Amino acid sequence: MKHYSIRTETQYVHWIKRFILFHDKRHPREMGAPEVEAFLTDLAVVGGVSASTQNQALSALLFLYREVLEVQLPWLDNVTRAKPSRRLPVVLTPAEVRAVLGRMEGVHGLMGRLLYGTGMRLMECVRLRVKDVDFGCNEILIRDGKGGKDRVTMLPAALAVPLTEHLQRRRLIFEDDLAAGKAEVWLPDALVRKYPNAATAWAWQFVFCSGSHSTDPRSGRVRRHHIDEKLLQRAMKKAVVAARLAKPATPHTLRHSFATHLLESGQDIRTVQELLGHSDVSTTMIYTHVLNKGGRGVTSPLDRL
Repeated sequence: MKHYSIRTETQYVHWIKRFILFHDKRHPREMGAPEVEAFLTDLAVVGGVSASTQNQALSALLFLYREVLEVQLPWLDNVTRAKPSRRLPVVLTPAEVRAVLGRMEGVHGLMGRLLYGTGMRLMECVRLRVKDVDFGCNEILIRDGKGGKDRVTMLPAALAVPLTEHLQRRRLIFEDDLAAGKAEVWLPDALVRKYPNAATAWAWQFVFCSGSHSTDPRSGRVRRHHIDEKLLQRAMKKAVVAARLAKPATPHTLRHSFATHLLESGQDIRTVQELLGHSDVSTTMIYTHVLNKGGRGVTSPLDRL
């Protein structure tokens, strides 16, 4: 009803199960704030979880009590909170990006180049639909990004031809599915009601589709979903190892590198903020600390001797 993603549902159920097992399978209605505080404190003190993990567990339990049991918990002021960490992002140099992307082939290579060339997040790339790629304006419209926001980013000129060729091959898969009566793709509930025929239209198909059909865990319908993001993550990991990089680079590292390299080339930070989809420019400011001039862009006195 609240249109949470299925990943959020899965994580909330996971934390609620852990909470119940932690208190020897007592029913949540018999428990309250003291038990929630004890569980969250144990996660931080004994489990040593990060602040974001503890906050996710808290959100799951608040959802359970407020939305399911309709119980209002008093303010949880006795919880030992996990200390928030602020880490600088891992960023690759242009030479390192070239080395990694040079070792990624096929669909995964195209997706890796899109991540670096557009600044998209991993799942934004995986969920990209045909209609959101505008070759005429050299733009990609990213729908329902983090925070439910839409934004526009560039379509790199170097990817226009490879992406066009990929979509030609993708169209053949779609036409085969259409002939077999299996061309339906997942759409958000509101769109299914508003555009009942959109699910089998070419424009709404995923650009990067799965190699096989799968069963929707909610509706039970058999569809061709988007590609599994784990496949791209594994391909990236293999490429990093093959390039002999010591940095723990992931697909998200390409987004960090995109932002840093734009700032290095003199792009305005507000422009970079819009391309990344950050609500606050202070989030984008973190990339000014990882430019290739050393700590905070200051020249070491040793270099002046």
